[in-house]
Amino acid sequence: MKNDLTIRKIIHVDMDAFYASVEQLDDPNLRGKPVAVGGSEKRGVVSAASYEARQFGVRSAMSGLQAKRLCPDIIFVKPRFDRYKEISQKIRKIINQFTDLVEPLSLDEAYLDVTENKIGLPSATLIAKKIRVKIFEETGLTASAGISINKFIAKVASDINKPNGQKTVNPEEVLEFLEALDIRKFYGVGKVTAEKMYQLGIFTGKDLKAKSIEFLSEKFGKSGVYYYQVVRGIHDSKVKPNRVRKSLAAERTFSENLSSEIFLLEKLERIAEEVSNRLDNAKISGKTVTLKIKYSDFSLQTRSKTLPYFI
Repeated sequence: MKNDLTIRKIIHVDMDAFYASVEQLDDPNLRGKPVAVGGSEKRGVVSAASYEARQFGVRSAMSGLQAKRLCPDIIFVKPRFDRYKEISQKIRKIINQFTDLVEPLSLDEAYLDVTENKIGLPSATLIAKKIRVKIFEETGLTASAGISINKFIAKVASDINKPNGQKTVNPEEVLEFLEALDIRKFYGVGKVTAEKMYQLGIFTGKDLKAKSIEFLSEKFGKSGVYYYQVVRGIHDSKVKPNRVRKSLAAERTFSENLSSEIFLLEKLERIAEEVSNRLDNAKISGKTVTLKIKYSDFSLQTRSKTLPYFI
């Protein structure tokens, strides 16, 4: 593990089933019931699932049809992003009472660096507890947290005691924690990379750590150096309060299959206008345009075009 003069104290705060929990908070009739935000039993994709729905195997990014098969009693609700943003802003204000070093990842999760904090508390574990309690008191929603020396470990740790829990990985526990970690939990190890690692006999962090930097570089290129370092607790990515947004998108799911080219072009123009307006409001620009089409069988086709100038 890297021997820095100052060991950072990083917290990853992650709201529990955020969208679905907001819906259950606002509508008492939904509490204790399997809820899916987005999708429907005919069309669409689930944006979030309550813990009651997750017990049946329902997950985000799953088709509404599949969710209905897994959980016949599931209740579909339309997303209310303005409401989610409203509560997210309340949560951000709570977090800012403890530190300004906050890197939001989405409406429902963020990294915090509390090495130096506003309340002068040396324990990141206690700070995480205070934040979670305050979030619940002021919003009625629960949050989970992971605490450790870097962003990667903190994020992995935040999943361990969900929902409404937290996990601290102290500096002296880091190496043992990483060695026991399933290889699929490491950043950059997706399905394809995981299959390649399995073929090389790498299933856990311990297996990964046993490989030399030369071996990993030969098999995975520049990523091999990263794998060599991260399994040793070396992950230098700092909490970035002013993280630049790298993409902005809009999409539509229709209630029935479409085949009219004129109708599709009309809808596409409206979506493009929405993206343009959001870019203007955010005062940002880009030069890569991506078009994504999902067919009735849920197969996906994507095309991108990078322009020589910003638009």
